[in-house]
Amino acid sequence: MNVNTRHAAHEEQHRFIERYYRMHAGIYDLTRWSFLLGREALLRQVATSFTPARILEVGCGTGKNLVQLGRQFPRARLWGLDLSGDMLAVAGKKLQDLSSRLTLIQAAYDQPVEAKPFFDLVIFSYALSMFNPGWEQALAAAGRDLAPGGAIAVVDFHDSVFPLFKRWMGLNHVRLEGHLLAGLKSRFPSHEAVVKPAYGGVWSYFRFLGRTV
Repeated sequence: MNVNTRHAAHEEQHRFIERYYRMHAGIYDLTRWSFLLGREALLRQVATSFTPARILEVGCGTGKNLVQLGRQFPRARLWGLDLSGDMLAVAGKKLQDLSSRLTLIQAAYDQPVEAKPFFDLVIFSYALSMFNPGWEQALAAAGRDLAPGGAIAVVDFHDSVFPLFKRWMGLNHVRLEGHLLAGLKSRFPSHEAVVKPAYGGVWSYFRFLGRTV
C-alpha cells in the first residue's frame, strides 16, 4: 500500500468512526457490555502490578475505564484520547469529579502524545482492532510515549473460527485475525498474555500486559 492509498484509507476510517460513534455515543455503555469482555479483569491486573502516576487511555470512549482507573489510582493524572468528539463529550460529563487531574484529547493516535517518553501506563481497551489501517502506528506511538519501566495494557478481540462472524465484525470495522497479539508480543517481549473464549468459542479475546525494557 503506497503512501497516498494509506492516507486515503486512514481518512475513510476516521470518517466512519466519527459517524458511527455520533450515532452510538449516548447508548454505548448500555449496549456493549455483552461484547467487550475482560475489561474489568485487565484493570484489576494492572492494579496488582503497578502504581502509575501518569496514565493514557487510547480510545477512551465514554470514559468507563478512566472512572475505574481514577478510583484505583487516586493520585494519578489521567489522559483520555479518542477520535470521536461525541464520545468525549459523554466522557467529560461522566468524569467531572476527576476534572482536576484529567485531560481529554480528540485525535487519532498515529503519533505520540508527548515529545518525550512520559506515561507510566498506556491502555487500549477494544480500540486496536478498529485501527485498520493504523494499529501498527498506534503501537509504535505507545512505545515512544512510555517512560522507561512503563507498561502497556490491552484487552481486545482476538480471533474467530467462523468466517461469517469475522465478516459481520468487519462490517463494523473490527478485524479478528490474531494479528494484534502477535504484534504486541514482538514489540514488548517482556509480557503476560492470556486468550479467552467468548460465548462457547464464537470468538476469542485477549488480555496483554507488556513492559518496556
